[in-house]
Amino acid sequence: MLSLLTHTGRFTLRQLSEMGRMFLFLLSAIFLAFRPPAKIRLIIHHIKTIGVDSLSVVLLSGFFTGMVMGFQGYYSLRKFNAESWLGSAAALGLLRELGPVLSAFMVTGRTGSAMAAELGTMRATEQIDALYSMAINPIKYLVSPRIIASLIAMPLLTAIFDVVGIYGAYLVGVGLLGVSSGSYFSGMESSVVFNDVYSGFMKSLSFGLIITWVCCYKGFHAPPMATGVSQATTESVVLSFVLILVWDYFLTSVML
Repeated sequence: MLSLLTHTGRFTLRQLSEMGRMFLFLLSAIFLAFRPPAKIRLIIHHIKTIGVDSLSVVLLSGFFTGMVMGFQGYYSLRKFNAESWLGSAAALGLLRELGPVLSAFMVTGRTGSAMAAELGTMRATEQIDALYSMAINPIKYLVSPRIIASLIAMPLLTAIFDVVGIYGAYLVGVGLLGVSSGSYFSGMESSVVFNDVYSGFMKSLSFGLIITWVCCYKGFHAPPMATGVSQATTESVVLSFVLILVWDYFLTSVML
């Protein structure tokens, strides 16, 4: 019994210590982002890697997510003779929940894992130590531009996901299942309010911060070996997924 309590206490202290290091890492990255000189070229480069390079997978997943919502929404609403509210159901579901969450998942799998692997490789090959030796703060050089870029790119990707998803639901509902085009858009117009768009925007901002924070931290502190890079990449993706879902619950409960 005493041994179990000892192991439980050590595990708890280890996890609390890890959480503290993660928060200090985030605070230092945010603080250094506001210190001159601004790394404009790095920020633009990371906007491309996070946003533009993830655009294809976001477009594809958004379009088919909207089509699935069109099918499921139509057959669910038909039980209540409310097919005309398909546009409202699709728009609200995408704007408030599916758009921010699924686009964050796509970016995590496409770009977040690459961040962790890149920084983990730099740690294993001692490139991060070389930055220290040249009096360059690696957090400001490697992490802060990525955080700024993700805060810019994620809301844009989410907006594109939402628009493509709504169009996918329109193609299925109106073009395939025969819902009136006028009722599709009028239901959307009467149901969607500014708070729905605002909540999705705030979620996408926070998800972008979570993805960059977790993936950069795991890669930055990866064990300096080949297996350490793969371990950091796996942990970053899994932890990002979990934190996105947990934080989505809290934001939804606050913004309803």
